[in-house]
Amino acid sequence: MHILFFCCTFAAVLSQDQKQHIIKTAGEMFFRLGIRSVSIDDICREMGMSKKTFYVYFASKDELIEQMLLANIAYIAGKMQELLDLRDFRQLVKKFIKHQEAEKNDVRRVPQLVYDLKKYYPRQFADFQVKCFETQKTFIIQYLELGIAQGLVRANLNIELTAVLFARIHSGAIRDFEEIEAHNHNMHQLAHTAMDVFVRGVLSEEGLKLYTSNI
Repeated sequence: MHILFFCCTFAAVLSQDQKQHIIKTAGEMFFRLGIRSVSIDDICREMGMSKKTFYVYFASKDELIEQMLLANIAYIAGKMQELLDLRDFRQLVKKFIKHQEAEKNDVRRVPQLVYDLKKYYPRQFADFQVKCFETQKTFIIQYLELGIAQGLVRANLNIELTAVLFARIHSGAIRDFEEIEAHNHNMHQLAHTAMDVFVRGVLSEEGLKLYTSNI
């Protein structure tokens, strides 16, 4: 019985690895070429896999897209959790600054993938936005609570409202990317500016000294 359990578990792991491999490969193709121009046949050729095998894991291209978006949210949530797991607000701020410096000159525009999501997969796009908002809101609340506990965020801050406000800015940037780009800006620049304003606005006097001394 133990051997049977091991075999079943091992098979499940292999199956999950293959599913994630399909999601990763398809995601990279969608990012480069757009969703509409990449077919299931294209994905199967890229992977050297039969369509029969593809349909073992996904009932349709729509399901693949949904799973790809969920994987993206899980990745973002994982990165946020890594920051919170430091349990040291000073280190969290320093890592945030380092990340901001790496992206502040990013001039990339929104990839075709996002255009296609918004136009051809509005339901999946809307669901993705809601989940992104909730993920970011949760992170911001925990981020602020940690900062308050360590004396680096203003204790009188309305945590819930602040989290909603800035999570809305980020989720809205994905939705309104066309308007942002029409004004010769991009989402990376917006994120950098919004987060700089956010961080400066929530920090205590001691926290602001820490922030400004590292930028």
